[in-house]
Amino acid sequence: MADDILAAYNVARRVWHANLGPIRTPQLDEVHEDMWDIVDSNQQDGEKAKGGIALDALAGLGKTTTALAFAMAFHRREIAEKGELTRAGQERHPVCRISLNGNTGMRDLNRALMEFFAHPGSRRGTAADFQHRALDSALSCECRLLVLDELHFLKRSKTNRAEVSNQLKTIANDFPVTLVVIGIDLASLGLLGDIGSGNPALDQTARRTTLLTMKPFTVKTAQGRRQWRNMLLAIEKRVVLADTFPGMIADELSDYLFARTTGHIGSLMTLINRGCQRAIRTGAERLDRELMDRVKNDAGAEKARKELEAALETGRMTTRIAPGRARKQ
Repeated sequence: MADDILAAYNVARRVWHANLGPIRTPQLDEVHEDMWDIVDSNQQDGEKAKGGIALDALAGLGKTTTALAFAMAFHRREIAEKGELTRAGQERHPVCRISLNGNTGMRDLNRALMEFFAHPGSRRGTAADFQHRALDSALSCECRLLVLDELHFLKRSKTNRAEVSNQLKTIANDFPVTLVVIGIDLASLGLLGDIGSGNPALDQTARRTTLLTMKPFTVKTAQGRRQWRNMLLAIEKRVVLADTFPGMIADELSDYLFARTTGHIGSLMTLINRGCQRAIRTGAERLDRELMDRVKNDAGAEKARKELEAALETGRMTTRIAPGRARKQ
């Protein structure tokens, strides 16, 4: 390749590897099926509250990726069925997604909703004003799915548990949306308050919210090992390096990658992305253990690495399945 063509090609590959996925894992498919059940059943009239979804799992398991993949599929279905404009001529926005940041309060949340819809009144007003304007925007744009990511960043004062619960209940009652909240340990916010806790508001929110979760890959069973291999095969097909070969990832690096990532898809995708960047930059153009050993991963994965490596190297654990079965995957 000429230098300018190679440079453009490498830029494209860097962007490609940084955005691999989403990969259709069993965990993603299971959550999507449940989400479709809930969203499609939320056809209640205006005075009836819609059931909400709480996607609660540890960091690095693909919660946000899974929810956004569903949101994109829902958006496309709504546009295909109903068109890009509402009956009133407004732009249709079937999905609103808000990512919360540190110490967010309810007023900040309502302002973020208005800013998503580019409402001109997002600078001044009371919390009630912001809520009414956010509702008007959702109605005008016929929004049907509201995704609140990083909900654990909401303020955690003693009185905030009830405040959070009341705000989410208001959205469920008044907004024409299915509410999807994503976070870590959402129960501590009062969102999933124990039934019979003595707080009617928290109990009601728990009754209206369906908890979904995601788990890391495990290799303790044959099914788990097959799922891990299928995941690696899917990644292997997407890697764009000049010196790749069948089994480069799924066979040669299976045990190694499980030890480096402890079965967390977030850590796995980070490690693959960084390995591909180094392989392109150094001219190695393949992934192998020598190259990957020089690539750093997230702190959580590295901390748990040694114990897993010892178990895999001594044969007390394996990610591999029977050779004959592996060829059939």
